[in-house]
Amino acid sequence: MTTTPIHILHGDKRLQATGGDMITTRGVVIGVTRKGYWIQDPQRDAGTPGSHGLFVFDRRRQARVGSLVEVSGEVIQYRPDPNTRPTTQLVEQATRILAEQGPLIEPFWLTAERVLVRPAELAALLRRLEGMLVGVAAGATFVAPSNPFGDYVLLPRGANLARTQQGGVLIDPRLPERWLPGFRVLDYDAAPTVHVGAELLEPILGPLNFRAASYQIAAAGPVRVRQAEVQTLPTSLRNEGARITVLTLNCFNLDPHKEDPNRVKDPDRDVDDDVADRRFTALGRAIARDAKCPAIVALQEIQDNDGAELSGAVDAASTFARLIAAIQRAGGPRYDWADIPPEADADGGQPGGNIRNAFLYDTARVQLEANTMQRLGVTEPAFEGSRKPLAARFRLVHGPGEVEVINVHLASKRHQNGLFEATQPGFDPRLDLRVQQVEVIGAHLAALRAEQVDYYVTGDFNDFEFSDTLRALIGEHSINLVETVPEPLRFDYNHRGMSQALMHGVVARRQLVGRTVEYEILHANALIGTKPGQQGEKPSDHAYVIARLELASGP
Repeated sequence: MTTTPIHILHGDKRLQATGGDMITTRGVVIGVTRKGYWIQDPQRDAGTPGSHGLFVFDRRRQARVGSLVEVSGEVIQYRPDPNTRPTTQLVEQATRILAEQGPLIEPFWLTAERVLVRPAELAALLRRLEGMLVGVAAGATFVAPSNPFGDYVLLPRGANLARTQQGGVLIDPRLPERWLPGFRVLDYDAAPTVHVGAELLEPILGPLNFRAASYQIAAAGPVRVRQAEVQTLPTSLRNEGARITVLTLNCFNLDPHKEDPNRVKDPDRDVDDDVADRRFTALGRAIARDAKCPAIVALQEIQDNDGAELSGAVDAASTFARLIAAIQRAGGPRYDWADIPPEADADGGQPGGNIRNAFLYDTARVQLEANTMQRLGVTEPAFEGSRKPLAARFRLVHGPGEVEVINVHLASKRHQNGLFEATQPGFDPRLDLRVQQVEVIGAHLAALRAEQVDYYVTGDFNDFEFSDTLRALIGEHSINLVETVPEPLRFDYNHRGMSQALMHGVVARRQLVGRTVEYEILHANALIGTKPGQQGEKPSDHAYVIARLELASGP
């Protein structure tokens, strides 16, 4: 057995010890997690090539933070997923405490000057720091809401980036995949609920861990913050005569059934209880109170009656009934619902859930025209295994005027390469697919324009207003109403600290001639944090978007 310095062990950098080698090494414990602890070579600093930190897999967690230890074990290249790059770990076989208090390890501070650099330079820096003690100084701003898993994202002081009105960071079209320092706290009692715009009052310290295709500080807590105030104002847009409001709402795999773990594909991921978690109640309030009872609601991520159970059922009548009842309890009208169920397990999403787009509509204001509802792209290769757009034509009950609403949920970004992948970092393999999908939708819009029919394309596009996807859809004849919103308010989603618009509202340019068309984003869901360890009552991971359309009396 050999004694090997840490700095030639860690990550994929300059390894002399490889998978399967038995080694003995020494270091100061700089952080502890459920599965082990990190040690760092106290004789090396961040200026020396290679990382000087190492994760020791040891569920007994014998070592305490600050102690100097000698550890023997087997070197492994750990991959949580076959498609991710490995991290070097030591599977502990013997640990000896050399000193209860070892040498002091100085953290490497992640300042704005150090992290807001070119992607290649940033990736090289973080690889060098992997497994080492790093920190973010007090005064940083929280730019993502806290989530049930104890994750946080910070913007260090002095950063010169485009900001949202609430203090978040707006996505940059020149660099949409940007990394900001984030951390995770496993002790939920020490992890506060945090809204976007809150201030960090004490430094965050911990080992820099590579997980979920990105880098994140493994912090111990407690976390001291000055909380931000978030106003949850209702929409200013109202139904009025020939002007109707249309709300877009991603319902986040909504169903009324708590799944049987024995009847789902993955019991750890596919079992939930949307009724007990009060998500129906929250959605009912969103529609009745926040959106002020829109004439039409375009819903995404509606699941069948038994949720993720692998039963072959596709009917969602119980899901709609419970949602409509929740709207009424919140003071809204009794909506009618409309959908065209997918074939079993044919449209992607959560296995067994049979996700689909759907509509609610207030029959006192609009009626669904007979034989106009259809799913687009059913036979198109671009929509194979993907959620189909649902188109339906609605007519005013009192007075002339109609509009066709096309409710979309395009191919996901879930398979996009991480920013730190060895090959093609940030590459989105489904971008071309989304462009093909909107070309199918665009052909349908061209037919509507030929008939002089108003249209409104809305939903979850899984892409940005400046993307090839939206540009392909808009072309010369349409306009994206998102681009009418002031830039500091132009977001409905937060991904690892980046505030961005994934919901959009597209109308024909001619609909703006002599008529009023308005668009508004109700930001609360993208700003308000959830208490770590709890599901919370946020009914969606997206903000709500609402448009008011003035319908023409005829062609």
